[in-house]
Amino acid sequence: MNVRDGEEVAGLLMKEGYALADSPESADVLLFNTCSVREHAEDRVWSNVGALRELKTRRPELVIGILGCMAQHHQETVFKRMPHVDFVAGPASLYDVPELIETIQEERRPQLAVARRRRPEFQQVAYHAGATSAFVTIMEGCDKFCTYCIIPFTRGREVSRPADQVVAEVEDVVRQGFKEVMLLGQNVNSYGRRRLDGPPTTFPELLRRVNAVPGLERIRFITSHPHDADEAMFMAMREAEHVCEHLHLPVQSGSDAVLARMRRDYTAEEYLGKIARLRRLVPEIALSTDVIVGFPGETEEDFEATRRLLDTARFDFAFMFHYSPRPLAKCSQWADDVPADVKHRRLQALMALQERIGRERDQAWVGRTVEVLVEGPSPKNAVEWTGRARDSRHVVFPGGPGLTGRIVTVQVREIRGHTLIGEVIG
Repeated sequence: MNVRDGEEVAGLLMKEGYALADSPESADVLLFNTCSVREHAEDRVWSNVGALRELKTRRPELVIGILGCMAQHHQETVFKRMPHVDFVAGPASLYDVPELIETIQEERRPQLAVARRRRPEFQQVAYHAGATSAFVTIMEGCDKFCTYCIIPFTRGREVSRPADQVVAEVEDVVRQGFKEVMLLGQNVNSYGRRRLDGPPTTFPELLRRVNAVPGLERIRFITSHPHDADEAMFMAMREAEHVCEHLHLPVQSGSDAVLARMRRDYTAEEYLGKIARLRRLVPEIALSTDVIVGFPGETEEDFEATRRLLDTARFDFAFMFHYSPRPLAKCSQWADDVPADVKHRRLQALMALQERIGRERDQAWVGRTVEVLVEGPSPKNAVEWTGRARDSRHVVFPGGPGLTGRIVTVQVREIRGHTLIGEVIG
């Protein structure tokens, strides 16, 4: 979501005559598009923005803005902590950024834009930073209110973009030459429940409509909530030939007690049942997940339940983090009672387990062929090119000019880290 937000702001500024700068020193405007999901992400923003004090002193005309969820979360606190920042704009105010910059340049006083209102409409912005894949927003906000999450407070309540608008933007990016789209939402499975206008459309129905767009080769989407991932979506993934064989389905914990405190609305058994059903319908599916370690009240028994779930689920990829309380989230009112060293030990154990499982699942691809959308030359080796398989695995192979944007077949010869190494055939 943040990447697409950044593209939208960049597109709006390009319409006003701006161009992307090569470095902070050469820029007239510096924007930080931020996330508040985890404390570490905010810490990096504070550090990076703080490092600009000297540059702002030398170039007082430079405009510095903080955008996104962190802006919505901290609001006036940003100016108190970083007085060299010129404006703060929350997710609902991103379309106002060009006007905010103009006001600052004219009046030279800080601007705060953190309206809780919904965006009046989903605007279609032509700029896409990727060379082969385009992000397309299908909805904003979230109604789940998981106890560890502040997204409903920073991005607002859920609202879906009309299906006709989504399809029109997909058609537009295909005309621009993109072969792949990534459909974006905080919980795509609830698409259509609260919409701006237009006839009701479910997410599986939207997948089928996007799948029918001429010239489109691949469809990805993120993120799904396990409670709402259902048979209809699984069948759409099976039957819509352009939907890629990858699903990111955050489990967060394998303990029913922890899941209940998180307000996730499913049990470990229900989660495992759903992914087992999906694997029967789509045998080549790759599954990825998120896990939070050390949630308030997590016992050794809870941790072992998570370890067992990972061992049973055998995810292809997993993103794991230790718990950190987020202000506004319900669980910030609870004691952070799992000691830091225990969180670290548990996290390291789960990461080691997933590393083994991931390597085993990667190794199963050696000797097989994969369809790869070529992204471009490798930044690490001038003679190698990179791309993504349909299941989202990273693939590297010898290549040459003219391959970017093409779909090629690669024979996998070996695994390097978690990257498939091979050769183009045919």
